[in-house]
Amino acid sequence: MNNKKYFAVVVGLGMLGLSACGSSDGGTSSDSKTVTLVSHDSWAVSKSVLADFEKKSGYKVKVLEDGDAGQAVNKAILTKDNPQGDVFFGVDNTLLSRALDNGLFQPYEAKGADGIKAEYRVDQDKHRVTPIDSGDICVNYDKAWFTAHKLQPPTSYDDLIKPAYKNLLVTENASTSSPGLGFLLGSAAKYGDDGWQGYWKKLKANGVKVVDGWEQAYNDEFSGSAGGKKAKADRPLVVSYASSPPAEVIYADPKPTTAPTGVAQGTCFRQIEYAGLLSNAKNTKGGKAFLDFLLTKEFQQDMPLNMFVYPVVDGAQVPAEFTEYGPQAKDPETMDPAKIADNRDDWVKSWTSLVLK
Repeated sequence: MNNKKYFAVVVGLGMLGLSACGSSDGGTSSDSKTVTLVSHDSWAVSKSVLADFEKKSGYKVKVLEDGDAGQAVNKAILTKDNPQGDVFFGVDNTLLSRALDNGLFQPYEAKGADGIKAEYRVDQDKHRVTPIDSGDICVNYDKAWFTAHKLQPPTSYDDLIKPAYKNLLVTENASTSSPGLGFLLGSAAKYGDDGWQGYWKKLKANGVKVVDGWEQAYNDEFSGSAGGKKAKADRPLVVSYASSPPAEVIYADPKPTTAPTGVAQGTCFRQIEYAGLLSNAKNTKGGKAFLDFLLTKEFQQDMPLNMFVYPVVDGAQVPAEFTEYGPQAKDPETMDPAKIADNRDDWVKSWTSLVLK
């Protein structure tokens, strides 16, 4: 989900309010009134919401953004004995086991954890991480292109290998991109350990295009995005997010009455992001207060329009644009984090040999 902040810039006209306290000077503060959050570079919160936490708690929040999710997790593991901060946000289910196996977090059951929807709860015996948000990696389609070509958009993984959709899909490199990896994992969940490679052989034969990352795929290659229209892109299918269509509406000027893009609901993989109290954190009391804050309705309801993700707490409302243009997938592919940990590296190596060579 670490492409959303960029998304806010490129498809529209400016970014939503972000925390003004970002820093990159490294090292956590010994000041007991400062809480240092370490995150990937898509952390975002409305200034007023963060200010409210700071006022109520008495803690000042300092943010260290550390690249994409994989990079941030790896750096946090390497520095766990002398961590950069107190709380880490942004480890997702594709990387969770790596973080837990390396002892990145210490136990803490955040206040409000009993309100987290059951399907998002993990590590219930130790409470080393707290689920914060979820999102679906899905194939998006350009509605106008499919209407003009009198072709029904695909609805499933199986559709994508049919001749009618030859040379239409662009996806991201599974070894360098979070949505690219999510799409690979979704196919592995769908077709199993023995079937996913055969699926990708067919997808390659059907002309799938692979680029390094989401920005290039969505904004340069996908004909349905605002950026793609300017670039005269020619691929009407892209691996992106279920929340991408609402973003196309929210950032458009003037706003369209319907989203210009849609989601192939049968191609989705559920991504969940977690936060945790870092082992050896200097300000554990402040870190715990911040984790409690991340589960409040105030923060949970602020997330969608800042990070284009969905809340995990029961009763948290999402914006009308999400309900109308980007509802969560009803039956997404999922995979146990332990299975991902056991297979991820081998699958990515196999995928690279199969698809890129």
